[in-house]
Amino acid sequence: DDWREYYSQTTVRRSNLTEERDQKQEALENTAAKAMSLHDHLMGQMSLVEVPPHLLEACENIIYSIDKSGYLASPLEEVIQFLEKPISMDDMKEALRIIQSLEPPGVGARNLQECLILQLDKRDKNYRLIRDLLLNHLEDIEMKKYPLIARKTGQKLGVIKKQVEFIRTLNPKPGSIFCDETIPYVVPEVKVEYIDGRYEVFLIDNTNLPQLRISSFYRKFLSENGGDNATYQYIQKKIESAKWLIDAIKQRHGTLFKVACKIVELQKDFLDEGIHKLKTLKMQDVADIVGVHVSTVSRAIAHKYIQTPQGIFEMKFFFTGGFQNVNGSMESWESIRQKLFEIVAKENKKNPLSDEEVAEKFRISGVDIARRTITKYRRIMKIHSSRQRREY
Repeated sequence: DDWREYYSQTTVRRSNLTEERDQKQEALENTAAKAMSLHDHLMGQMSLVEVPPHLLEACENIIYSIDKSGYLASPLEEVIQFLEKPISMDDMKEALRIIQSLEPPGVGARNLQECLILQLDKRDKNYRLIRDLLLNHLEDIEMKKYPLIARKTGQKLGVIKKQVEFIRTLNPKPGSIFCDETIPYVVPEVKVEYIDGRYEVFLIDNTNLPQLRISSFYRKFLSENGGDNATYQYIQKKIESAKWLIDAIKQRHGTLFKVACKIVELQKDFLDEGIHKLKTLKMQDVADIVGVHVSTVSRAIAHKYIQTPQGIFEMKFFFTGGFQNVNGSMESWESIRQKLFEIVAKENKKNPLSDEEVAEKFRISGVDIARRTITKYRRIMKIHSSRQRREY
């Protein structure tokens, strides 16, 4: 009789089994997919081409010596040393040519020039010119010295510009379209909705786990038994631990909710208008407002995402430093980067702005920023220098 309640609690109803199966099926359907790797793609093509038997091992070793960008990561002199059956270097080069004939075009190249040349069609009437540009003028192309290239090659400037535009359509990293890692799904823990003229914050439970509770059987056991025996003390200790865990989870959720509410309150302009309205925000400031230690805020938002009308963001995105305007207000670094992008996008491409001229435009708008800071963020954003941005 003493165990009747325990058994009744652990009996699983058919509806619960059905629900559990549905949850498992949903989990399987939503599991991140393993993308086909470049190596798998190349090995799959090997079965479709005629490879001389004595080159099979060499071809496989070459494939597994190709890095994620599609380049041969090790010299053939090294790859050949790992073959069980020795072959000549000429055979090794032939094996490489076989791999370089596979998809994607440019795979198995040993350098950038070879990668781009492998993507050319030898039947193209401009093949020789493009090959010459890649072999002998790649640095000048990068610096956009088109008039100099035209003089060196004896070609018209328009012809050079046209071929350079074609070169820019080639893929310098042919392996990048493949991925060896599992594709992650970003699932937000917090959702922000605009309802009746205000932003509302909701916590999202994505776990599909039952709510944690203390077993009524063990609670009853403690109430009906004395506190002297070892079993009683053991169960009491475990229940206290369970209570602590439940309270800790509730507290973590509570902190996450409070922090999210403060982010929404302080970053309302961003939610209304976008990235250029993102304000500088320190984690310590939010911790002070919420009334917890800054480390508590850091742990609460770690690897957490928030869904907003502007998109899904990692919560730490909203904690950003900045730069002081001449009027004393703060401009976030994200806002600075956005403005930098817009200034460069609108410039005269035939006479692009220098970093000092960009800095001057910031000063006119009220942000006193140094040229070296512009240079730093331009490089981070992978924006070319004014010389490289010039169009002829």
